[in-house]
Amino acid sequence: MNTLGRKPDWLKVRIAGGSNCAKMERMIEEKGLNTVCREALCPNIGKCWEHGRATLMILGRACTRGCRFCSVGSVSPVVPDVTEPERVAEAVRDMGLSSVVITSVTRDDLADGGAGIWAETIRRVRDMVPGVLIEALVPDFSGNLEAIKTVLDARPAIFGHNIETVASLYNEVRPGADYVRSLNLLACAHDEGFITKTAIMLGLGETESEVLDVMRDAVRAGVDIFFVGQYLQPTKAHVPVSRYVEPVEFEFYRKEGLKAGLNVVVSGPLVRSSYYSDEQDSFARERLHAHERAV
Repeated sequence: MNTLGRKPDWLKVRIAGGSNCAKMERMIEEKGLNTVCREALCPNIGKCWEHGRATLMILGRACTRGCRFCSVGSVSPVVPDVTEPERVAEAVRDMGLSSVVITSVTRDDLADGGAGIWAETIRRVRDMVPGVLIEALVPDFSGNLEAIKTVLDARPAIFGHNIETVASLYNEVRPGADYVRSLNLLACAHDEGFITKTAIMLGLGETESEVLDVMRDAVRAGVDIFFVGQYLQPTKAHVPVSRYVEPVEFEFYRKEGLKAGLNVVVSGPLVRSSYYSDEQDSFARERLHAHERAV
């Protein structure tokens, strides 16, 4: 049972509101789309939506994993909608986005884990919005290398997959997932020349040495961008928060991650894997432009 009491001041955020926020929500509803902003109860939804940023979630609202930290539902999934890639592309165009994060629920019920819909969505967004920076935040596809290759062939600008927590907590927090499998997925994308990104949450019971081990493992897997944020318990049925991590500790991990060899480390109480970062955006665009010049 969580007996931590009230959240500290650094975790208090304003409620979503404003004209642009309402416009974003209306547009997403009109296209019949889902966002991780709503489904995962993200504390940054007001800030991001007011600035015209959203993380679109494909392949439905039902996840087949049921991780104990996540508020996304785990009821029976629906048949993938083949019109979804087009609707996602239209939404990105109509929102006027220059960059977009696309993520999805885990679909272990599908032979390819949904990789085909993933690839088509990336392609349709790029075709409809030339020059848009696409960040793909993918599930692990149960380690299916063919499915991973299908997504990579669609050429997202950033290939992301969240490790979420330290290895010792996987059985408790991420049943059905595998720490080494997630690292191997990121290494696969790195070996293919992609900008790679991962994220973890603090406050699940991890130790400092375990967090530093994750950072070192990420560097060995070729990860470029690493996000660190505070875990917040969505409901009483989820894993309780072990502690609220102070901002000074997040700054410690930012510095240690850079020392370990990560290119970008964004670390703070309200940071989430899809959190917009100027530093990440600058790094990604510079890397992509360098690659274009090289070819």
